[in-house]
Amino acid sequence: MNIRTEDIKVNIGSLDILKGIDINVDNKEFVGIIGPNGSGKSTFLKCIYRILKPSSGIVKLDDKSIKDLTIKETARKMAVVAQHNHYNFDFSVKEIVLMGRSPHKKAMERDNEEDYKIMEDSLKRVDMLSFKDRSFSTLSGGEQQRIILARALAQKTDCLILDEPTNHLDIKYQLQLMSIVKSLNVEVISAIHDLNIAAMYCDKIYVLKNGEVVAYGNPKEILTPKLIKEVYEVDAIVNENSEYGTINIIYKPTI
Repeated sequence: MNIRTEDIKVNIGSLDILKGIDINVDNKEFVGIIGPNGSGKSTFLKCIYRILKPSSGIVKLDDKSIKDLTIKETARKMAVVAQHNHYNFDFSVKEIVLMGRSPHKKAMERDNEEDYKIMEDSLKRVDMLSFKDRSFSTLSGGEQQRIILARALAQKTDCLILDEPTNHLDIKYQLQLMSIVKSLNVEVISAIHDLNIAAMYCDKIYVLKNGEVVAYGNPKEILTPKLIKEVYEVDAIVNENSEYGTINIIYKPTI
């Protein structure tokens, strides 16, 4: 599937949050969106997954504007793992994951044997099957995030949107979550806070600053000491790890 945005702008009053963002994601790429706090990463992703309507511009899925798709049609193509997930009712873990099957259902259609199998398979992928009868509200933030990923897996979409998905996870589950996503063989667009995680998993990276794309390329091209200084205002050393074929970023402490 192809995901493309053209000149996405978001204005709130006199404040320009996004100033014309163009991206193109194809060929089952894992694309990272990085940038400092306030750069517009989450705002941009919300425009893609239809939580926020841009002031101008267009989002296209396979050359079709999302304005011409119903919410259910969009949900059949795109699943989302957001930063915050709150529910007003006390759902069980399996109920949360089964919500991922709703885009494939007619109104009032009940979950069937296949849906339950997909739910259990999705929980197995995130190492949470033993939690399926637990109340979602009793789980830690990290456990909840893994359940939300399982729900996204249950949607069986060709695109996955991640909004800083590893914020609540310890390092083991950060790597597990990103490795699972990488293995899905679908288009992925992810806002990422940790530059070393971005370097490990992303095929391409867009860098946002002050609502604009200031750089684009693969991690080795993008994550240089010069760019990190310009965008994040910190000094860093970037080393290449020949064993893993990735780069590692070490930040210099400020005194």
